[in-house]
Amino acid sequence: CSLLLTLPHLPWYFLKKLMMGNVTARNVKYIPVCDSNCEDQSVSTKLNLKDLVHSPKTGVMLNPLDIITALFLCSDGFVQQEMALKMSMCQFSVPLLLSNHDMKQCTLMLWAMRDIVKKYRPQSLSESKGFIEDRIVLSELPMISFVRLGECSLSKSEILNKLLSNSQQYHDTFVHYNMECGDSPRRISNGLTEITWYLPCGNTNIDIFSQPVAVANLRGDIASFETQYSFLCQTSAAVFVFFDHLDSECSLLTNQHHKAQIFLVGNYESKSFSLDMLETVATMLDLTNNNIIIKTKQQNDADFVKSLRKTISDVVKNSQIKIQIEQMAEISHELGILVDEDSPECQTAKKNAEAITEEFRLKKVRSKNIEDYKSELQLQKEQLRKRQNSYDMSTAMTCFINAISRPGTERFYFLKWMRINLDNLSRIKLSELREKYKEKCKNSENKEEIKEIDRQISNSSLGTEHFFREMGQIYEASLSLPKKHPARQQLQHLPKLCAELLLDGFPLELVDGDASNIPLRWVSDVLSQLSDLVSPNRKIRVVTVLGVQSTGKSTLLNTMFGVQFAVSSGRCTRGAFMLLIKINEDMKKVLNFDFMVIIDTEGLKSPELAQLDNSFEHDNELATLVIGLSDVTIVNIAMENSAEMKDILQIVVHAFLRMKEVGKKPKCVFVHQNVSDVSAHEKNSRDRKLLLEQLNEMTQAAAKMEKKEENKSFTDVMEYSPDTGNWYIPGLWNGNPPMAPVNAGYSEAVYELKKHIIQLLGNCESSANDILDFKEWMTSLWTAVKHENFIFSFRNSLVADAYMRLCTEFNKWEWEFKKEMYTWVTNAETRISNFGTIAVKSESSDMREFLICLKSEASTLLSRWETKLLENLTQYFQQTEGHVYLVEGYREEFSNSSKSLRHEMERSVFNQLTAAAEIREGMREIEKIKKNHTQEIENAVCVLIDECKKKKVQMTDKELEKEGSHACELLRSYNKIKHNLSKMFNIQDHTMAVQQLADSIINFCTQFVSEKMESRNNYHETYIQEILHMIDGSLQYNQDIKTDIEFEISLKQHICGLAAREFQKMHEDFIQANDPYRCLMKNKGRFCDDFKDIFNKRDQCQKKAEEFTNRCLKPAVVDFISQSLGPNIIDEMLTCEQFSTRMSFQYSVLLDLLSKNDLKNYLSYIFSYEDYVKTWIYHQIVERYSNVSTAFEFEDRHPQSCIRSINDAINKAKTGKSHDLKTFVESIRKDLDKLVISQDAFDAFMILNNADKEQFADWLTVSVNDMGNILTSEFKKSNFERKLKQLNMKPHNELFTRVIGCGKQCPFCGVPCEAGGGAHYEHFASLHRPQGLGSYRFVRTQKLDTEICSSLVISDACFCNSITNGKYHPYKCYKEMYPDWNVPPDASLEASDYWKYVMAKYNKEFASAYNARPADIPAAWKNITKQQATESLKVSFWIK
Repeated sequence: CSLLLTLPHLPWYFLKKLMMGNVTARNVKYIPVCDSNCEDQSVSTKLNLKDLVHSPKTGVMLNPLDIITALFLCSDGFVQQEMALKMSMCQFSVPLLLSNHDMKQCTLMLWAMRDIVKKYRPQSLSESKGFIEDRIVLSELPMISFVRLGECSLSKSEILNKLLSNSQQYHDTFVHYNMECGDSPRRISNGLTEITWYLPCGNTNIDIFSQPVAVANLRGDIASFETQYSFLCQTSAAVFVFFDHLDSECSLLTNQHHKAQIFLVGNYESKSFSLDMLETVATMLDLTNNNIIIKTKQQNDADFVKSLRKTISDVVKNSQIKIQIEQMAEISHELGILVDEDSPECQTAKKNAEAITEEFRLKKVRSKNIEDYKSELQLQKEQLRKRQNSYDMSTAMTCFINAISRPGTERFYFLKWMRINLDNLSRIKLSELREKYKEKCKNSENKEEIKEIDRQISNSSLGTEHFFREMGQIYEASLSLPKKHPARQQLQHLPKLCAELLLDGFPLELVDGDASNIPLRWVSDVLSQLSDLVSPNRKIRVVTVLGVQSTGKSTLLNTMFGVQFAVSSGRCTRGAFMLLIKINEDMKKVLNFDFMVIIDTEGLKSPELAQLDNSFEHDNELATLVIGLSDVTIVNIAMENSAEMKDILQIVVHAFLRMKEVGKKPKCVFVHQNVSDVSAHEKNSRDRKLLLEQLNEMTQAAAKMEKKEENKSFTDVMEYSPDTGNWYIPGLWNGNPPMAPVNAGYSEAVYELKKHIIQLLGNCESSANDILDFKEWMTSLWTAVKHENFIFSFRNSLVADAYMRLCTEFNKWEWEFKKEMYTWVTNAETRISNFGTIAVKSESSDMREFLICLKSEASTLLSRWETKLLENLTQYFQQTEGHVYLVEGYREEFSNSSKSLRHEMERSVFNQLTAAAEIREGMREIEKIKKNHTQEIENAVCVLIDECKKKKVQMTDKELEKEGSHACELLRSYNKIKHNLSKMFNIQDHTMAVQQLADSIINFCTQFVSEKMESRNNYHETYIQEILHMIDGSLQYNQDIKTDIEFEISLKQHICGLAAREFQKMHEDFIQANDPYRCLMKNKGRFCDDFKDIFNKRDQCQKKAEEFTNRCLKPAVVDFISQSLGPNIIDEMLTCEQFSTRMSFQYSVLLDLLSKNDLKNYLSYIFSYEDYVKTWIYHQIVERYSNVSTAFEFEDRHPQSCIRSINDAINKAKTGKSHDLKTFVESIRKDLDKLVISQDAFDAFMILNNADKEQFADWLTVSVNDMGNILTSEFKKSNFERKLKQLNMKPHNELFTRVIGCGKQCPFCGVPCEAGGGAHYEHFASLHRPQGLGSYRFVRTQKLDTEICSSLVISDACFCNSITNGKYHPYKCYKEMYPDWNVPPDASLEASDYWKYVMAKYNKEFASAYNARPADIPAAWKNITKQQATESLKVSFWIK
């Protein structure tokens, strides 16, 4: 007995236990707090027998019958029906007539018992092993009623229990006095009439009665409940009246117009028993000895019960009175008894359900070929839809839709009536077919007929799911009509109707059990409507069950979650059904989700499918689907089916392996049913070990089949512990059905399992999906499982979205890293360029030491950024939102990309630093030469000025020029100076074969040379090293293109030869630009002007300020802007969606191609992909910045920043301790270390400079501000494309590198790889194209090929090329030839609609361009519109 401390809990406790199917549900007792305290205090060790005898009972008990009566009175018809069903399962008696004392009325509980279905085997069928299954209210059975007249010393109910139980299987069907809590006085349940059924099993040694019989029991004295007694007399075959004392008149017994035989049952030992009175009454009633049963002193209970059984057996055997409970309604009405089915809603729903008699099904079409057949299939589908839409909706479907559109209660009644009626029809049909099957099986020659009957048996089940399935077909057919078509408009509410039913607890068919298919559009729209009906972003968790057919999966779910999946015979689940359970508010906070979805599936290894060739694939598909949808999967293993267990486990392991590969990690619980031993868990430790060994063995086999052989054990595939992952549940029935009650151990074990599953759901690491996420996942999962090679065919919008998010984030981190390193390298190059000048404050005097220091600094920064990238990646995968667990498989790829990026950046940075340092060292040599000669010229000019001044004659400018020409002679003498910076190259030229690979590498290297040429620096040997590294990298990455060493050497010679000529010219230009003689000659005019100014003592302040600004500062500022503007433009461009990921980029390019509608663009895109993309990116940048002021903002921002820095430096120098102009200017230069001021210009500025420091400073401030305005004006006027070419970092090149990725293209159709990161293991593309667009043609006809590789990889077609050594190889096994490519199969009719549209439109033009014959375009391709092509792009690239 369960003890509870609060009275209101009692009915809820009973209800909870009852819903669990627990036979102890009726054992409840209420103990007040004070009693429980007193009990604790009253413990005594003293002997006191009086206290033992007279101690009061603890606790206040409610009679279980009162609790049951109260619950039935307070419940609606649907709860009453569920309670009656569970009570019947527990072999409790069920209310037949429910008494309501307040209303002084009783009700026939016909509706409450409608759902009870019983199976039994009468003696007549024992030989044939047949059985009868029927809804109990429709079964014509004799009913034996037991009533009490007056007080009775015999316990009627206890005797009934003994009567209905055999000696090995006693069960308390009726509540009686000696039961737990049964001695509590009844308060509201008197007048209650209960019913139960005795049903034989066909075994004469066990059966008490050979025929089924209903047993009714009226609670209370019939004198107080005449109406109920009259009802029983008119519906029963016999009424047994228990009594102690009989009244001589006995009007109650004699006045009834009863059909039933009356039997009097008395207790001779009772003090009030009178044999004379019994004889008087018996005479009045014309009773014989057979109608009188008396318990004498010589009889014990067993003998008494035995005599009762014999009497009842005789009655059952001889009685003609058999009546259905449904027929009792008429008698009830005559007696003024209410019937629960009389409500208007129930009756209306019943009429609507009975009006529906039609079933409608579609046949599925099988495939036979690839693109041509897909086109044919598309046209057939359109024709079918047209035909569907041409028919009027059947009357049955119209009635069905109208009925489920009715208000809540009526709708519920209707669906229940529909299920009841359809089950009844199916049961009748099934019974007939089984009989025919038995007859035909007697003759072995009837094989075909037997097979046909077997098929009919499989298809005989008719349920409401068929009507909902038809509703989905009608809805999907209507979608092919124009949007504003009235028929389509009228049906748009259907998904919402179904979503409302789902919310109300009705199951939704996910997988069509007959066609083994998901009607994706219908189910998707229902789920979308469901999402709209509940609050936004409601989270769900999914529990599914898998197992062999008829192992109690549905019963397990029903018991565990209180749901109502069909479980009766002949109603084996077909396909998969989902049901929604709302989580209450308290549990939501703990579990972090709002709804639980329960999915029940058809049994694996079903006999119906065993004969089919593809039954294994069917089971695999179903298992993969439900495991893929679930957060927790229950694998139900019944021990009696252990022979088939291995097959089931193999299917399950396959599914789990597939889920691991796509990032889904459902938890798994193995449930072993029919294990009742208390030591099962311990005893089965060896079995669990064996199970794990089998799982490991199957994992290896599955991994081999799926070509993922790195998975060696089951624990590699998922988290699994043999101890916590296995649950043992006793058998459902306690004894031999049909009279066996539910095993109490079963319900308790299921309850513990339920708690474990809820705990697993609450501890899920991944975030819960919302309903729309579930819809997307289901859609793509089903699309994937229909392909043979699942792991390589899985495409999913959630995965795609998660992958794109990861790519977007990683691209951001990558760009931040690159930008930071670019800024650092630019700054380092500035420091190197300023090395040895006054601008460098405290650097090492030795360049080599300085270079080592910079490289160390770079390594530290690179390591810091590598660590930051890896930490970002770790943090990204730790978040719970964004479905990151789905892309866990890509984690290592992006981690390797981070490391690879660091190494590549390190090599590039070190090369740049080395080149800059060595070039700077060469420049220092030149600057020394220039400085020495400039000093000599300055000294010579000063001597000349002194000589002229000594003459004390005012000289004209012409005379001064003549004197100055003597100084210029010095310049000519320096023309013969040679220095050692000139380098020559003698790498021979070489012509090479024209191949795409070679052209690509040549173009890549040529671009590198052009960028170096634009820098106008001197050549450095690292440039050639860089080119050789680029060639090696490209050849290594394109190993699938077979080349020999001769090709490699020739290619390197050719490219290096081209580069050498360019670098030679670059070097010569550098020599010419930095030739000391030329540099000095450039300044000849200024020297002469300065000479005149000094001689004439003119003020040089303004002139020198302008010279310093224009010759020294302005070039440095312009160069600084060129260095800074590139990253700014890239930052801005990266805010555009098309540059966020490679998939977004591909979508944007293809959409642009479609809008331009130009064949030349398509040809360029297909055959010169990289060139086209580079040009496209360049034009995107130009278009963006030619029309907006963003670039001007950047251009304005950087000059203003420089102006501020220069003015700050001037002001600082003014307040400093500058003694002369030289120290003043050097002070300014020292503070402008971010600018590289030309040493040549600076030295030239300082020659013959006698300007006043203060005035120079004032004029310099004015000049610098003017420079700012001039620069702004010049930038606005200049052409953006010209400015783009002058930038140090070319935005279009950087963006190209970002979006081109690895540059690999599909080996079949040439579409570019879209995988993120630089070190991915596998290439993939979202949208493949017909091979004819790559100029592939059929050899015999020379017609362009229309096949698409995403269709070919699931076909039986073969390919042949150099990789296969000229041998034909199956497309299905393309991975053997191209292991690093993933071509996702796409069998949908809409696959690649974009490219189909393009090829159909330009078929003749493509053929002409390729010198081939036009392709035979499938008819469906010609119907594709531009709008459909655009939509296809969105679908392919997961654009919402």
